[in-house]
Amino acid sequence: MKSFMKLGLKERTYAQQKAFWGFIYVLPWALGFIFFFLVPLLSSLRYSFSNVEANSSGISISFAGMKNYIEALTVNTSFNRTLTEAIINMVVNVPLIVIFSLFLAVLLNQKFALRSIARSVFFLPVILSSGIILSLESSSLVQAINDQSQSSGILRGFGSFELSNLMLQAGVSETIVDYLTGAVDRIYQIVSQSGVQILIFLAAIQTISPQLYEASKIEGATGYEAFWKITFPMVSPIILVNMIYTIIDSFSRNDLTELIRNTGFVNFNFGLSSAMAWIYFVAIAIILLISTYLVSRKVFYQD
Repeated sequence: MKSFMKLGLKERTYAQQKAFWGFIYVLPWALGFIFFFLVPLLSSLRYSFSNVEANSSGISISFAGMKNYIEALTVNTSFNRTLTEAIINMVVNVPLIVIFSLFLAVLLNQKFALRSIARSVFFLPVILSSGIILSLESSSLVQAINDQSQSSGILRGFGSFELSNLMLQAGVSETIVDYLTGAVDRIYQIVSQSGVQILIFLAAIQTISPQLYEASKIEGATGYEAFWKITFPMVSPIILVNMIYTIIDSFSRNDLTELIRNTGFVNFNFGLSSAMAWIYFVAIAIILLISTYLVSRKVFYQD
């Protein structure tokens, strides 16, 4: 079997071999989607256009047209408000997380003492946000720590007042100042959601050929120039990957998923819950399509 596969791959072009192995890597996900996710997905779409009621004989489903979608968008004010907040938080957080992750990955790629420990520290939020520790983020202890850090002299004194005055006096636009001071207030959220992105950027930076940096150093390029002319273009495909990952991750960390879950499994309104989920899905898909289209035009792929 192996010899037959090797013989078949040798007769293919390099592009065909890449396509073949790409299909092999995607195959487990495709099988999982077909056997475990496709039927619930179609059922959810059907429920979103139906009235779903549970009775003594089971579940009765009757066609209701666009009733659930209209109710979600016009009657249920909590859904509109939560969806708007989720989109605004995504627009604000995603650029900050991607830029912060790339900056940290460049720093962590340098040679210095205790480099492995420093890398582990920045990946700790990923571990701490899993399992039972995740529930502690809403506990009184963690909330008290967050409130104390936000009201401390460093963040409140310098971040929200001194920093804004300094940039306004330098002629920076008020919109940019508000965005940057808001980033200071969101520092805990940014750091806690950047672990995976830092790891991906770090792996991408380590795949860049050292000969490129050696040649640029011989030509007299500074570290700043090497970053913008070598590092940034070479990791631009990973910037696109991390952007997509961060958008999806930000949408999974808001209150909207909890609202959809409660509507379906607490209030037992499965039709409205399904309609909310599909509106949420379409909103994410549109944002992903627009952002991917805009960023992919600037991505550099090395031949």
